[in-house]
Amino acid sequence: MWSVLWAAVRSKAPYVTFPVAFVVGLVGSQLEWFLRGDPPATAQEEKSILEQREDRKLQEIVGEDVTKVVSLKDKLEFAPRAVLNRNRPEKS
Repeated sequence: MWSVLWAAVRSKAPYVTFPVAFVVGLVGSQLEWFLRGDPPATAQEEKSILEQREDRKLQEIVGEDVTKVVSLKDKLEFAPRAVLNRNRPEKS
């Protein structure tokens, strides 16, 4: 009797496996939903990281005079000497 049953299940495995897997997945999904409860309501869409960065940068420059910038000659002095002055004999 068992050998006939196993032979039938073996030959019809694709037809048996999918409905069983479907039912197990459905039960698991419903159980997870029941245990977790309702999802929290989202108030608004959150800003992306890029938008947050742009807002922060705008807040930093409010009240500053954006026309006064450091010249490029002054910026070169703050760079490491070993990198920029290696091939410049007039500076070293």
